[in-house]
Formats: sequence, C-alpha cells, structure tokens
Amino acid sequence: MRALRSAAGLAVCLFVFPADAETLHTVAVRSIVDQKAVFATVESPNVVPARARIGGTVIALAVRDGDAVTPGQTIAVIGDDKLALQLGALDAQIAGLRAQLAQAQIDLGRADALAQKGAGSKATLDQARTAFDVATATLRARTAERAVLQQSMAEGAVLAPVAGRVLGVPVTTGSVVLPGDGLVQIAEQGFKLRLRVPEAHAGRLRPGDAIRLDAGQLGVAQPLSGRITLVYPQIAEGRVVADAEVAGIGDYFVGNRLLVWIDAGSRQGVVVPAAAITTRFGLDTVRLRRDGATVEVPVQRGAAAEGGIELLSGVRAGDVLVMP
Repeated sequence: MRALRSAAGLAVCLFVFPADAETLHTVAVRSIVDQKAVFATVESPNVVPARARIGGTVIALAVRDGDAVTPGQTIAVIGDDKLALQLGALDAQIAGLRAQLAQAQIDLGRADALAQKGAGSKATLDQARTAFDVATATLRARTAERAVLQQSMAEGAVLAPVAGRVLGVPVTTGSVVLPGDGLVQIAEQGFKLRLRVPEAHAGRLRPGDAIRLDAGQLGVAQPLSGRITLVYPQIAEGRVVADAEVAGIGDYFVGNRLLVWIDAGSRQGVVVPAAAITTRFGLDTVRLRRDGATVEVPVQRGAAAEGGIELLSGVRAGDVLVMP
C-alpha cells in the first residue's frame, strides 16, 4: 500500500498490486444515450363489442370478465318466443301447401289424361296446370320464409368477433336486448404499450426507437425491451402519444401503468465494463495501471449504459483499466 499526498495536502491510500498477467482496458470517452422515464399503459389494439343480431331475452351467458375467447366462439344466447311461434305457423302453412300441391298435381294429371283422349277441354288443362304452378311457387316461398326464420333463430347465438380477453359483460341472464346492443366487451389480443411523452421530446421520437422496461414491474427476471411502432401526430395536453410493441407484457391486464425508459438525446461520458468495478464496504473501486504498478482508486458509479456502467468520477480518458 502506498500513501500519496493530494494537492490539498490530504493523504490518500492506494492499494498497489503486483503487475502480473492481467487484462487491460483503456478508458475512452464516448457518446452515451440519455434515457428518460415516462409512464405507459398496456392497451389492446381494439376493444370490440360482441353485439346482438336479433332482439330478445338473454337466456345464457358463457363468459365472464377476464375470460379468453376465440373468433366465432359462442359467448351468449338470445331467445325470442315469437320466433318459435312464427316457426310453428309457417310449418302449418307449409303442410297445407304441400297438400294443395299434391291435389293440384292429381288434378293436372286427370286433366292431361282427359285432354289426350279428347274428352276434356284445353281450358281445363290450362287451369289445372296454372293451379299446380301456383301451388309449387307458394310452397317454395313459404319454405324460403321458414329458412329465413331459422337463420334468425340461429343468430340468437352471439359470437366473439375477435380473439382476445373479455373486459366486461354489461348484461345478465334475463336481460332484454335489441338488435345491435353490445353484450360483451372484448380486448383484442396482441397488447401494446401506449406512451405519453412530454412534447419537449416530440422531435426525438421516431418509429423504430428502442424502449426499455424494468424487470420488477412485470415480475420477470430480465428487463424487457421493445420498439416504438407509431407516433401520433396530434399533441394533447402537452403530451405526445406513441405506441410500442414489447414481447412479454402479458395478455390479461388492460390499463396497467408501467414505467418505460426512452431515449432522450446523448452526451459524452466514460463507460467501463461492469466487471471492472469492485464494491467493498459500500465503496466502489476500480484498478488502474499507473507508473508500472496497479493501484485501486475509488470511483462514483453512474447509471447503466450500453456496454457497462458509466463512471462519474475517479477515472478519465486514457487511463488503463486492469480487469479483476
């Protein structure tokens, strides 16, 4: 250990280590990207309502808040007693029309046979043929009406329009709904972050810029990173709105507020590998090569930067760093 005297006359103790085979690193000043913390919320690309296609009464609900749904999944059923009554009336009409058609076919056959023998008039044959055509057309029309009614009854099943997460179910079993009423609110899957950045940084935001999230906010082991995908042109209440995609933000909570780090310009500074810093009794030190010997000097640690840790004091450009 050497005792050196500073310009102020104070004694500073430096630990001197033997110069054996060591890994050296020359300290240099480089550009450091400043980062600013802003709040962002987890949001869905679209919040889509699952709407009723017919009016009636909700007779079944298959989902509740928080459930995951897939496109086309039946999430509710609407019933209307009038449709069943109308279907019964149409079935009765169709049965009668089929009997009429059968009789018209018999009459046409008789008229045709008499006409061929010369015992019947052509007018009678024409009337029988017309009656048969009318019965056939009427039966076809009632059958089509029945198909429309069956389709209306099938549309009582409310289907999920997209894959996602159920945000809310504002109705209950027994609720009366009209065509077009929303029964279930669905947050489309593929959640994103919506950032609101002070307008002072509007000129620096660009699609493709990197963002970073601390690991502890989402309960994961490693920090998450992502990219800005869209910067909205309208500034509202002094904030610029931007969307970002981040893998791993989850697919359950919508509206969750997270702290996000964005780039906020650059400056010059000193960055050293994190492994070069030794912490002993709460004091951060690094080992430098000076005058042919290795000395340990105290440093002030800054924030993490790309490639290591920024040092605010203790070293300067040109110093030779000895890796532990």
